[in-house]
Amino acid sequence: MQITDTLAALVAVALESAQSSGVLPAAGDVEIKIERPKLAEHGDFSTSLPLALARSMRMPPLKIAEVISSRITRHDIVGKVEHAAPGFVNFTLSTEWLQSQVDEVRAAAENFGSATLGAGKRVQVEFVSVNPTGPLHVGHARGAVIGSSLANVLEAAGYDVQREYYVNDSGNQMRVFYDTLYARYMQAAGHDVALPDPAYPGEYLQELASDLLKELGGNAVSKDRSEAIADLAPEALKRTLEDISRVLGLLGVKYDNWFYEGELLTSGRFDRVLDLLEDSELIVERDGAKWFAATKLGLEEDIVVIRSGDGGPTYFGTDIAYHHEKFFERKFDRVINVWGADHHGHVSRLHALVNALGIDPDRLTIIINQIVNFKNEGESLKFSKRNNVMVTIEELLEEVGSDACRFIFLSRSPGSHMEFDLGLAKTQSSENPVYYVQYAYARMSSILRTAEERGINYQSADLSLLIHEQELELIRKLIELPGVVERAAESLEPHHLPHFAMELARALQKFYEACRVVSSEPQDLEISRARLQLVDAARVALGRTLDLMGMSAPERM
Repeated sequence: MQITDTLAALVAVALESAQSSGVLPAAGDVEIKIERPKLAEHGDFSTSLPLALARSMRMPPLKIAEVISSRITRHDIVGKVEHAAPGFVNFTLSTEWLQSQVDEVRAAAENFGSATLGAGKRVQVEFVSVNPTGPLHVGHARGAVIGSSLANVLEAAGYDVQREYYVNDSGNQMRVFYDTLYARYMQAAGHDVALPDPAYPGEYLQELASDLLKELGGNAVSKDRSEAIADLAPEALKRTLEDISRVLGLLGVKYDNWFYEGELLTSGRFDRVLDLLEDSELIVERDGAKWFAATKLGLEEDIVVIRSGDGGPTYFGTDIAYHHEKFFERKFDRVINVWGADHHGHVSRLHALVNALGIDPDRLTIIINQIVNFKNEGESLKFSKRNNVMVTIEELLEEVGSDACRFIFLSRSPGSHMEFDLGLAKTQSSENPVYYVQYAYARMSSILRTAEERGINYQSADLSLLIHEQELELIRKLIELPGVVERAAESLEPHHLPHFAMELARALQKFYEACRVVSSEPQDLEISRARLQLVDAARVALGRTLDLMGMSAPERM
C-alpha cells in the first residue's frame, strides 16, 4: 500500500469516528486526497479535506481539521499529526519508520518501485510503426523512447504488457518503395530504367538494390516487372525490418511482437470487419470508393477506407481491421498507440471507429508526441543529408549515445515541444542532467567498493543512528519511487521518471556534503555502517529508475 493510501485510510477512520460520536455532522461521500504540502514546515503530507467539508458541515474548516487530527489513530508510519489554518491536517512521517525503510528498499532490490495498480490487466503499447521503406530518422526517436519507457512503467505497475511494432507492409507507400527498388535493381544490373514517379529518393535503395543483385543474383533481371518485384520484395522487406530492429535495439528498444498489415488482408479479417460496419450502415459507396460514415457519429466528414479503382485499402481502412483484431481477437483490456504529431487529425477518427465497433473508447489511448527541435552551440539544426547534417537515429546515437537520447527525450511530457541540445548532451559535467544522474549512481558504487576494500561489513548496521536531517531527507526522497511509478502508470506520463532521478541525485549531493559516509576513525564505524546501508538503498532506487527509463547504471565514470 502506498503512503498516501495509508494516510487516507487513517483520515477516513478518524472522520467516521468523529461523525459516529456526533462531534462532526454527516456529510455524505467525500474523496480524501493526500498531497505534499508546498512548504516543508507543514510536514510530509497533508489533506485539505476540512476545507471541502466546511460548507456541508456548516463549521469552520479549522475546527473540522482539529477534530480529525485529534482522532487519527496511532500508526508506525506517522510521527506527528497537526491541524493548521485555514483547514489542513498535516502529517510528519515517523523517524523510526523512515529508518526502517532502508532495509525494506534493500530487500526489495530490483523489484523496488513495483506496484499492483495493473492487477495483471493486458495492455498493448504500439509505437514507432514506421513504414519499412528505409532507415529511421531522428523524428522517430522520441516516440520510440516514450513508448518503450511507458511499457516499462506499466509492467512495473503490475500490467501484463505487450510491446508491438505494426509493419505497414502493404499499401501505396510500399508500392512506391518496391517500384523504386526494381528501378534501382535494374540500374545496378546495367539497364537504363527510369525511376518511377513518385519514387523514394536517397541512397538507401541504391545500396539495398546493389546488395540484392550481388547476393541473390540477376535472375530477376530477365523477368517482367511484377515477377521481379515479387522475387525482390520479401528479402528487401526482411532486410529493412532487420535494420530498423537493429537501430532501435541500439536505442534500447525491444518488441514482443511485430504485426504485419498484410495479415489483415490475406486472412480476410479486413473484409469481415468491413462487412460488420456495412451491416451497421457505417460504410457507404461514393465516387467509386468506400467510405466510413463518420458524419453519422458526429465527425465533420466521412473517411475513405477503400480507394476508387484498384487503389486498395487506405491507412484508416486497415486500422479498422487492426484495432478490431487487438480488442476482439487478442482481447487486450487496453490499447495505447504512441504516434507522431502528423497523426493528430487521426485521433478523433479512431475513437469514433472504436466506439462504432462496440468498444469503450476509454480503452484506447493515443499519445501524440510533438516535434523535437535540435540545436548545437545555440544554433538550430536543419537536418539534411545534402548538407552533411545527421538525419538518422543511428547518426544521433553515434553523436550522443543511447542514454542521453533516452533521458532527454523523456524529460518533457509527450505533448510538449522540446529542444534537444546536442552540445549539452555530450558535456561531462553537472550541467548535463544525464551525466549528473549517472555520476550519482557511479559515486554510490565507488563508495560501496571503498567500504568493501576496507573490510567494512554494513549488513547489520544500526539504522537508528540515521538522524541527521540530510539522511532523513534522502530516505524521504528514495521511498517516493513506488508513488512515482504508480503516478506515471496512471497518467501514462513516463517523464516523471527523469524528474525523480534528478531530485534523488540532488538529495544525494546534499547528503554527501553534510555526512561523511566512510570514515577511518574507529569511533565512527557504526555511523559509517548505517550510512553505507543508506547509500546502498539509494543506489537500489536510482538503479531501478534508470532501468525503467531504459538507461544503463554505470559502476564507474
